[in-house]
Amino acid sequence: MKLHPNPPRMVTVALAVALGVIGLSLAWPVTPVLSLLSPVADAAKGVGVAFNAQLGWLCLFVSSALLVAGSLLPGI
Repeated sequence: MKLHPNPPRMVTVALAVALGVIGLSLAWPVTPVLSLLSPVADAAKGVGVAFNAQLGWLCLFVSSALLVAGSLLPGI
């Protein structure tokens, strides 16, 4: 079985880039970006998600995994 990588859809790339920016700003605190994310962080506190370095590293991992899945699985 050969894998034929396909280009991921633009939605997948946009979501991966957004997760990468959030992950980088949380893993290595970037103050200007964190101030832009404060409304999202306040909304996430209502459901029990804390914006910390662990979430940043998770976002970075999911961002990369999403791009790999988007190139290997058709339709993603």
